[in-house]
Amino acid sequence: MADGNNQSGPLRPPVIFVNTEQLSPYSELPTTSDAGSPTRPDTNDGSRLTVHHAYSPTVSSLDGETLRSRSGSFNSTADTVGRSRAGSNATHSVNVAYDDVSLSEALAPDHRNEKDFHVEDNKFAFSPGQLNKMLNPKSLAAFQALGGLNGLARGLRTDLDAGLSVDEGRLEGSISFEEATNVKTLKSTGHHELKATNDQATGAVSASQFADRIRIFGCNRLPERKGAGFLKLFWDAYNDRIIILLTIAAVVSLSLGVYETVDEGFGADWIEGVAICVAILIVTTVTAVNDWQKERQFAKLNKRKNDREVKVIRSGKSVSISIYDLTVGDILHLEPGDAVPADGVFISGHGVKCDESSATGESDQMKKTGGHEVWKRIQEGTANKKLDPFILSGSRVLEGVGTCLVTSVGPNSTYGRILLSLQTENDPTPLQVKLAGLADWIGGLGTAAAGLLFVVLLIRFLVQLSGNDSSPAVKGKEFVDILITAVTVIVVAIPEGLPLAVTLALAFATTRMVKENNLVRVLRACETMGNATVICSDKTGTLTQNKMTVVAGAFARGESFSELPSDKDGQTSTMTAPECFKSCSGSVKTLITKSIALNSTAFEEEREGRMEFVGSKTEVALLQMAKDYLAMDAAEERANAEIVQLIPFDSARKCMGVVYREPSAGYRLLVKGAAELMLAPCTAVLAGLSGTRTMAEPLSQETRQNTLDTINSYAHKSLRTIGMVYRDFPSWPPKDVRTLEDDPSAANFEDLFKEMTWLGVVGIQDPLRPEVPAAIRKCNSAGVQVKMVTGDNLTTAAAIATSCGIKTDDGIIMEGPRFRQLSDEEMDNVIPRLQVLARSSPEDKRILVARLKHLGETVAVTGDGTNDGPALKTADVGFSMGIAGTEVAKEASSIILLDDNFSSIVTAIAWGRAVNDAVAKFLQFQITVNITAVALTFVSAVVSSSNESVLNAVQLLWVNLIMDTFAALALATDGPTDKILDRKPAPKNASLFTMTMWKMIFGQAIYQLAVTFVLYFAGGQILGYDLSDPHKQLELNTIVFNTFVWMQIFNEFNNRRLDNKFNIFEGMFKNYWFLGINCIMIGGQIMIIFVGGSALKVTPLNGPQWALCIICALCCLPWAVVLRLIPDRHFAVVFNFVLNCTTFILKPISKAFKVVFSPIGHGIHAIGSSLKRVTLRLFRKDTAKNPSVVDEEATALTDMNRLPTPSSRLQTPASGPPMTPPTAVPPIMVTAV
Repeated sequence: MADGNNQSGPLRPPVIFVNTEQLSPYSELPTTSDAGSPTRPDTNDGSRLTVHHAYSPTVSSLDGETLRSRSGSFNSTADTVGRSRAGSNATHSVNVAYDDVSLSEALAPDHRNEKDFHVEDNKFAFSPGQLNKMLNPKSLAAFQALGGLNGLARGLRTDLDAGLSVDEGRLEGSISFEEATNVKTLKSTGHHELKATNDQATGAVSASQFADRIRIFGCNRLPERKGAGFLKLFWDAYNDRIIILLTIAAVVSLSLGVYETVDEGFGADWIEGVAICVAILIVTTVTAVNDWQKERQFAKLNKRKNDREVKVIRSGKSVSISIYDLTVGDILHLEPGDAVPADGVFISGHGVKCDESSATGESDQMKKTGGHEVWKRIQEGTANKKLDPFILSGSRVLEGVGTCLVTSVGPNSTYGRILLSLQTENDPTPLQVKLAGLADWIGGLGTAAAGLLFVVLLIRFLVQLSGNDSSPAVKGKEFVDILITAVTVIVVAIPEGLPLAVTLALAFATTRMVKENNLVRVLRACETMGNATVICSDKTGTLTQNKMTVVAGAFARGESFSELPSDKDGQTSTMTAPECFKSCSGSVKTLITKSIALNSTAFEEEREGRMEFVGSKTEVALLQMAKDYLAMDAAEERANAEIVQLIPFDSARKCMGVVYREPSAGYRLLVKGAAELMLAPCTAVLAGLSGTRTMAEPLSQETRQNTLDTINSYAHKSLRTIGMVYRDFPSWPPKDVRTLEDDPSAANFEDLFKEMTWLGVVGIQDPLRPEVPAAIRKCNSAGVQVKMVTGDNLTTAAAIATSCGIKTDDGIIMEGPRFRQLSDEEMDNVIPRLQVLARSSPEDKRILVARLKHLGETVAVTGDGTNDGPALKTADVGFSMGIAGTEVAKEASSIILLDDNFSSIVTAIAWGRAVNDAVAKFLQFQITVNITAVALTFVSAVVSSSNESVLNAVQLLWVNLIMDTFAALALATDGPTDKILDRKPAPKNASLFTMTMWKMIFGQAIYQLAVTFVLYFAGGQILGYDLSDPHKQLELNTIVFNTFVWMQIFNEFNNRRLDNKFNIFEGMFKNYWFLGINCIMIGGQIMIIFVGGSALKVTPLNGPQWALCIICALCCLPWAVVLRLIPDRHFAVVFNFVLNCTTFILKPISKAFKVVFSPIGHGIHAIGSSLKRVTLRLFRKDTAKNPSVVDEEATALTDMNRLPTPSSRLQTPASGPPMTPPTAVPPIMVTAV
């Protein structure tokens, strides 16, 4: 068989040899080492680093680069024999000292999940249940029983070095448990190959790629909580006590109408009952459709929110794949800031520590030990319970880099099982809570008005009953009509559209914001952002383009270059980069190359047919410089180096380092980071060469000052300065330094970072985004302060802040170390004028955000690093970077900036204000309709001798449909206008109503009531109608109804503005929803007038009558202009007086109603509770078919002591979002709305 990864041929799956002997799954495990791995193809990715440990040859990871020992490969015979002999007796004991579970029971199925241990046509050695025994809970005994890392690799038909093959499709043959775990048998018997069908050779997962893996182990998606079906939504919309009461009354009315028609042989009294039933059906259906559409929109957002990329090794290359495509057997890269998406076993790496609090509740950082070292310790009999090779899904990588073998994904993973039990609804946003309370209050007033109306009409009905000679059916129908009128008033009065309005506004806003590079993860952030008063922004990538290029450099022996234009101070070197590096000696070039290539987490991969570096933009710039001017081959440099310790970048010390063995003798520490911080511990400077070795001389004060001047010169040009230093050691770890407690082979960095030798400094240019200055100006005009929080030095930060408009003459610039030393009182005095916080740490950012909130500000903050999580959580709105941000930062944020651009934050402010404005517009519209409809119905019914309202029940339901649903769709979908940022943000405790809104509400209500009452009471005289003619009375009633509806339509245009400005059409033609909904309302009203007939008690109108209706309604537009001309302060005086008088009158009335109707309310509540129980039984998800599944999940969680037994049923639909762990505790995964 050809080499699987031959450069000249297609990539092929790794070859795995198995034997044919069968052993018991619980037979004695081999005493030989786990080092005997299956033969692996040589990979075509040469980017390998050698990380040597005294104990084992391992595979490590350095941010995408696979680190492998060349001299100590996995097939090292000497090491294998040593391990085998040392641990020859370790596996004979029944009870192992490192685990509470005996080896013979380590993989025994649990009686509640036996199905996970039996898989039909299993192509692999292990079942999902057996793999879960390692981590549920953590079990070294199960790890040993599965054969260690190499046993897992063989059993899962993967390769610890090359990973899965991109060509793998459906697998041929199978491998048994014994063949995977028994090394003796593997070595002593013949071998045969297991092959995979070659379905394709692309990186993307198709329907056939990894088909057997996905079939057996599942995909990395959590089963989404199924959204409610349309029938369930319909029933929920209908299952309202008032609607049900109205339905009962309508059915009674229909029955009496039918009886009267049949009895008397003429009439159509049944039509009204049918019309009410049809109207109820339409209103309920529209509400259900809205809810269904809302769920679909939020489901799409959730799917987008949960998707992200992870780095794995496939066919020997580091590739980025969607979290959806991660599968069992993948080799996953672990880096600081990663949110671990699946369960696995740690292969190797350096200094990996995880925060598993969200998965286990343990707050301690968990140090990870490589699987090979754990196996060695098990074989030697020196293993203990502290050894932890297990990577739990849901945990966060805090430090270090490495790789792990994925063993469980999706619902089979530890965290996935927890999240399944915690799927829940989204919490309501603050605005939704406010509106719900307002709706209850308004509904209470409407109910009181309806109750009063019912009492008045009922008393009059009873008084007139003695003189009423009608049949009992007619009398009964008159009573039912009274009841219907009162109940309909309640239906109209309760503003059910308020919660719908805010939900629709959020749904449309978040959907559109994605197109403008804002991915909203937390709904409340959208509305909160509209009231933001301060933005604490990072510099790199947010204010700048994050397209970094090395444009200047100065090295210790005097070589320097600059690609910048000549400066006024004349300090810029005239030497170009190629000329500078050409003048350097070979050894100096080598030292610079190693300092860049080895001390980096960026890696090179093929994208769109060309090789490019991927990773930190700063490191990419340095690597690109070394490649262009020093002919550096990063893969070759790393493959030839023998790395002994990695020091990952730390935002507190602002540097990173690497230690490697020199070919001649000794060890060298290379460190790079913030230039002035690198210069501080230097006592020497690179001076010359002695043969092949570099020589150093003491760093004089003059040289130090010259170097500082160079650094400051670069900073004044807005360049990021990166210094490079080194130090040589004769042995490792050095004798005079402390070692790490959890890794004796690693030295303490603080002890190492002394007496360094200065190598040089480079200046990296990151141009300002061209749109940022304009965005800053928009923030200033919107009353939003912008503060820059950056890790760059003071000079660079000041230059960037001045050029983009953040820094003003009276502003304060401060460094983080100085800022954090201030007292709370001093901070509160400084913060209002603080504009730039330089050399700051994530903790400085968190402190700044906390103090700003203490001062009453609504704070938005940006962050991209793992340590930015606390600041992102502390802020009212946290923005993470979609491109440069770590997964932990994204999980801690409320909104993800997909383009890492500051101008997108300004867009979020505009959309946040648009959401708040949309709700306020709808609120203003609906309260106006509520007041006029209730007052009109009440007055006209009381005045009428026949107890009939000018608007009958069906007409009121049409009005209710307009104001609750259509208006919500029309007004809640308005986008931000160009001038929405021209006003100051609203304070946190601002009322839902402004004085301008109250002015428009009462002004329009007065006008509409005046017009309607004039038409109703004086219309006959004005139009010359003989109202004794039933047809003329019907015409007048139709005119009143038509005018009333058209006033609502035109008033909807008025409500598009919330201020006192006159242009109500601004941006209207950009909102197709508004135009479309109004066309539907207009068309519906015209249809009702012409064809409504007996059902709605209307009659077709002629041209003059239509003109009268339209003109009366249209006058509300100029009337709105008059209202806007009235100063708000004058209206406030009148408004407060009327409000106080009304409160004084209504207070005793409300108490009386409470006493009278309290028993009735309790009765209705009891009926409603009974109906709700019936509803739950009818529409509950049918999980009773397999209750053991629920009990199994609950018991598993309880046994793990991780979370309380879930009270809700687990729901497992076919597909859903990936297993994306949040960082909060308790970890709640919202997979659907």
